[in-house]
Amino acid sequence: MTANVEETPTHEDSGAIRVRAGIFSLVVGAALLAIKFYAYLLTDSTAVLSDALESIVNVVTAIATLAALLFAARPADKNHPYGHGKIEFMTAAFEGGLITFAAVLIVAGALNALWAGTAPRSLDAGIALTLGAGLANAALGWFLVRVGTKHGSLALVADGQHVLADFWTSLGIVVGLGLVRVTGLAWLDPAVAILVSLHLAMTGWQLVREAAGGLLDEEDPSLLQELVDAINANPMTGVIRVHYLRAIRSGAFRHIDAHLVVPEFWSVEEAHELADKWEDLLTTELRGEAEIAVHLDPCRRQFCPACDVEECPIRKEPFIARTAISLKEATRPEPGRPGAV
Repeated sequence: MTANVEETPTHEDSGAIRVRAGIFSLVVGAALLAIKFYAYLLTDSTAVLSDALESIVNVVTAIATLAALLFAARPADKNHPYGHGKIEFMTAAFEGGLITFAAVLIVAGALNALWAGTAPRSLDAGIALTLGAGLANAALGWFLVRVGTKHGSLALVADGQHVLADFWTSLGIVVGLGLVRVTGLAWLDPAVAILVSLHLAMTGWQLVREAAGGLLDEEDPSLLQELVDAINANPMTGVIRVHYLRAIRSGAFRHIDAHLVVPEFWSVEEAHELADKWEDLLTTELRGEAEIAVHLDPCRRQFCPACDVEECPIRKEPFIARTAISLKEATRPEPGRPGAV
C-alpha cells in the first residue's frame, strides 16, 4: 500500500524533478568542461589538465545519471515488480569507477610532468578560469545533493558529491598555481595534481562502496531508525508490538516488511483492517514513497502489561503502560517482551 504526505510531490512529480536536475547537470557540466580545457590550453598546467580530465568524467556520468533517472522513473511492471530504482545504484558504482580511473590518469600525467620538468604559463588567466569553474561546480553540486536527498535519488546525490569534490579539486589547483606563481617552483604544479588524484580516488571508492551496499540490500540503520521513530510517534490500539522490521531502498522507493503483534482473540477481518490503517499511517509519516507488507502474529497473552486493548476476554495481567519500541526489538526475528534485552 502506498501513501504520500500532502506536501510531498507525487512519484511522477518527483521523477520529473529528478530528470530535470539530471539535464541541468549535463548542460552545466559540458560548459564547465569547455572552460577547463580552454584554461589548460592557456596554461599547459598538469594540475589544470587533471581538473579538465575530471570534468570529462562529470559529463560522462551526467549522461549515465540522466539515463538512469529516466529508467528509474518507469513504474513497476510484471518483470520488475519492485520498480526500476536500483539502476541508480549501478550508476553510482559506474561513476565511482570512472572517478578512480581519472585519478590514475592524473597520477600518470603528473609523474610525466615531473620527469620532463615542464612549467605552466599564463598563470593569472588559469587561476581565474579555474576558480570561476570551481565556484560554479560548488553551486551545481549543492543543488544536485539537495534535490537528490529530497526526492530520494542516489544517482543525483552521487553526481552532486562528485561535483562538490570537483570544487575542492579546483580550489586545490588554484592554491597550487598561486604557489607556483609566487615561488617559481614548477614541480608544485604536478605535485598538486597528485594530491588531487588521491582525493578523487577516495571519493570514487566511497561511491562504489555505497552503491554495492544498496545493490546487496545492506541494512540501512538510518532508514530503520526513521521507521521506529514513526512507529513510536503514532501508537495505535491493537498494535501491541512490532518486530522483524526490514527495509530496503530501490531508488526513491522504500520497501518495508514488518510483523505486528495483535490481540489473538480478534477476527481475521479486524486484524486486517488494523493492518491497513497502520500501513496508511506509517507511509504518511515517511518522506517520499513507501510500500509496506505486514505479517500478523497473535499476542499469545505474552504482552498484557503493554497492551491497551480494553475488554480483553483473555487478559492474564492488567495493563500498565505502553513502552517505546527500540530499534533492537523492532528488528528481532521473534517478538520480545518490552524492555527485554
